[in-house]
Formats: sequence, C-alpha cells, structure tokens
Amino acid sequence: MTNKSVIWSRSWRDTVLAKLKAEEKHADTTWDLIIVGGGITGAGVYREATNLGLKVLLVEQRDFAWGTSSRSSKMVHGGLRYLGSGQFSLANDSVKERQNLMNELPGLVNPLPFIMGHYKGAFPGPWIFDKLLAIYDWMAGKKYRQYFSKGIRSFLVPGIKESALIGATQFSDAVTDDARLVMRVLHAGNQDGGTALNYVRAIDTLKDQNKVSGLTLEDQRSGEKFDVFARAVVNATGTWTDHLRATLGKDKVIRPLRGSHLVIPLWRLPCAFSISFFHPQDKRPVFVFPWEGVCVIGTTDLDHSQSGNSESAIDEQEVAYLLDAANAQFPGAYLTETDIRATWSGVRPVVSKRQNKELDTNLPNKPSDEKREHAIWDDNGMISVAGGKLTTYRLIAMHVLRMAAPYLSGKLEDSDLNRTSHFENSISDLPSTKLSSEAKKRLNGRYGSQAKYLCHLGNENSKLLGKISSTDTLWVELVWACQSESVQHLDDLLLRRTRIGLLLEHGGLALFNEVKGVCQAYLGWDDSIWKEEYERYQDIVTHHYSLPSKRHLSDRGDIA
Repeated sequence: MTNKSVIWSRSWRDTVLAKLKAEEKHADTTWDLIIVGGGITGAGVYREATNLGLKVLLVEQRDFAWGTSSRSSKMVHGGLRYLGSGQFSLANDSVKERQNLMNELPGLVNPLPFIMGHYKGAFPGPWIFDKLLAIYDWMAGKKYRQYFSKGIRSFLVPGIKESALIGATQFSDAVTDDARLVMRVLHAGNQDGGTALNYVRAIDTLKDQNKVSGLTLEDQRSGEKFDVFARAVVNATGTWTDHLRATLGKDKVIRPLRGSHLVIPLWRLPCAFSISFFHPQDKRPVFVFPWEGVCVIGTTDLDHSQSGNSESAIDEQEVAYLLDAANAQFPGAYLTETDIRATWSGVRPVVSKRQNKELDTNLPNKPSDEKREHAIWDDNGMISVAGGKLTTYRLIAMHVLRMAAPYLSGKLEDSDLNRTSHFENSISDLPSTKLSSEAKKRLNGRYGSQAKYLCHLGNENSKLLGKISSTDTLWVELVWACQSESVQHLDDLLLRRTRIGLLLEHGGLALFNEVKGVCQAYLGWDDSIWKEEYERYQDIVTHHYSLPSKRHLSDRGDIA
C-alpha cells in the first residue's frame, strides 16, 4: 500500500511554485486567504479556513514550526496563572481546549501530572492552592488534584528538597511535541484542499488603493520573487509580526521574550511528574519534567535582543540560572554543564504597549509581568495576530476568521464562525503486529489517518519499525517525513519532523551513517548535497542547541 497523496512530496513544492509564478497576474487565481506564518497560530487559521471551504495559501519563510512552535515548553495547559489573576474566562477556555485536545489526539497530546511541593512559610500554602485547583478541576469536569503529606521524597519525587517540606499537591495538565502538533494541523488543512509552502518569505504587501490585496513573495530556495493576490491576508508570524506591519507604516507592538530550556538524561534526574517550584533567586515559577525519554529543565523569561533573522540560543546566565534552580529543588543531584545533552530557546511574541512610541512608565517592565493573551489588528485587509497560547490555537484561529469575514464576499456565515473543527478520535488498529499498543497510539496521534501508510512502509521493511537509539521515534518516521513532509534541509528532519537532534547527544551524530542513507534514498541527495547539509546542520546544533561554551569553542576553531 502506498500513499496516493502527492502533497509535500519531493517534486510537489517545485510544481506548485512554478504554477504560482506563472499565474501571478491572473485575476482568477485570487486566493480567499493568504496566511503568512507556519507556526501553530498560522497552522490553526489554515486548518479552520480550509475546513470552511475557503481557498487558502500558507507560506512560511523558514520551515514549518521553525520558530517558537518547535521551541516552546511543550505544555498544553489551562493556565493556573490566569486563575490567580482573576482571568476566569480565559482560564476556562484554556482548560476546555486542553481537555478537547487530550481527547482528540491521544498519543500526541498526553496528560502530564504535576507536583507542587509546599514548604513551611512559603507560597503557595496547601489550603489556598487546593481552592485554586478546585476551580481548575471544575472547569475540566474532572478531579485531578490530590494532596500528599507522606512519601513525597521516598516515592513520588525522589531527591526533592526535604527541608521545611510539609506536603505536596498533585494536579494535571498536558504535554505534547509542539512541532508534530503543527504538522498534524497542517496535514488536516492539506486534506481539506489548502496549499502550504515552507521556505517562501513575504517581503512586501500589495495594495489596491488603501486595501491590502496580496503579497510579494520570495522563494528562499531559488531567490525568485512573485506576486500573489487575496481577498484578505493573515499575518501570523509571531516574533516577526512587526516586520510585515511595518510595510503599512504601523508601529511596533511585539516585545520578544526568550524562554530557554536544558535537556539532560532522565537517569540523572528521574521524574515521573512535572515538578513545579519557585526559583530561589527571583521567585519565578520553573519546572522539571519528563519529555520523550529525557528530562527538561525550564524556563527563563528574558528580553530577547539576539538577531531576529537567526535562531535564538541560550546564554551563559540562563544555563547557570536553570542549573541553580534544579540543584536547589534537588540538592543531591549536583547537576553541572557536563550533564546537559542539548538546549533549546524559543522567543515568545508578547504583545506589549511598552513597544509603542509613547512609552508609559506605569506599564509592565519585568518580562514576567507582561500579559500573554493574543491580540488582533485589522489593517485594511491584513489581519495580524500575535501572542496567546498554544493550547487555545483553535479559538485564536476562529477570532482571526471573524475579523477576516468582511473581506471574504459573504463566504462565511455566522454559524461557521462560532465553531471549531475537531480531529476524529479514532485509534485504529494499525496494520502491524510488530508494534506495541503504545507505539500504535503514538503513531495515530502524530499522523492520524496517515499512520497506516507508515505501518505499511514498515511491513515492507521491518527494520524501519525499530526505534532510533534510546528514543521512541521509529526509523519509518524519518522515511515518511522525507517522502511526504516537505523536508528541504537536514535540520527540518532531525529537529522538527523528528526530535532526535534534541534527544540524542551531539545532535544524533552517532547515527549519521544511517541518516545519510535515508536522505540519499528518499530525498535524492548526492554526496555533495549531503556534505553541505551535514555541515549546515552541525553549525545549527552547535550555535543554537548546545551550550554557549561549545559555541565559543567552535567560533575559535577549537572544535569541528
């Protein structure tokens, strides 16, 4: 059995781009929507719009999920912070969306239990925390919270700081692979007739009198420029929101804030829960949690001043900050830089009034004081959206479509704009006897109806159903991505379609003979292309997913 869809195959991208370039001046090629940005927000708008029958083009200047949406904290959470600040409606929406995603995408969005220790004289006390969680559970329609006064260090959280510990509360949120969630959403939009292209940059807006009527695009692979036209444009570029709005003369609104994480082997800090606690220095909430067979420590919250045209990277102060946090909460761990397998940094596109020309000194100064809700602007046919949470991406998408509806010639009814699409909750019995029920659940969650094609590939070559080293990722997932997920570069494959570049030491270097074979067989890369991609990938891993000390050695030429 083979996948009959040619979308995102090796030749598909070139064919679609050639058609766009050839038809750029034809009035009958006008799109209903052009979406700029291939992160979770843009993907959400894409999926909802195509599901409603609109003709939609999505373009992403780098790779799908290249920005924040592959480098978030991986949490699908309701937002206790919102409850604490009295934002009940926002918290309620978030909790319900969390529940929906867990119900619809098991294997991709999974429950993650949390533990919060309570210490004598410290906030939060168990009584007030229980009252807050009672509201949280009521919104979810299920009781998750449970209080423990015994067995915390010996059973629940081995190694946790015991001094002044009076108890711990367990509650629940969810965790995901954010990049795979983006891909799952984009695939759904593809199946509904949309067109999504990576490595295509929007460089300018086109206007018909004062209304935005389209975009000038640039193919990042060939350098060719061409125009496309639409009834409305959606600017869902996150950290880059201000760039496209600047072509319309709009002021900056985004305050980029960096959040960084450390990846360490799970054996160095074994945890079955996400352990939440407050950093001893600044009392910010931080956490340690299990993800994809490793342990993650996060996160920071700093103004991001690194170049917006390159990937973000952790700095020395952030490494020390996160190690200090983990060692304070687990005083016997003695974690050092030698334990760190990888790092990642994402940039949150926080909407801040402080970015306006007229600065109000009474507005939030500390990054952690900024609000995280999404905001939307209608600039005469270009709808820009920024901020918000991964959890509520579908609700944000519908808000965008409501704003765009007046430009769509009556194509959307009010009833269309008051619902969101859903994923079919079908855990099919995949055609493979070699996979465990958990592995099948994982494939179903990540690939939906396409999971059966991965299994058929594996049935044709049983080696492809083997796990890649110590990860849960199967070799067939690399093959599938090369065949059907618009992989243009090696980092697309190893850092976003799969995460083995984060989960294994040195970006997975020990497996590169096998990876080379996959890329040459399914992407058609010759030795020259492989060498170029290998060097490009190693540079990205060294400078953006490793420790600063390794980055500095590489810049001095002391390591390859």
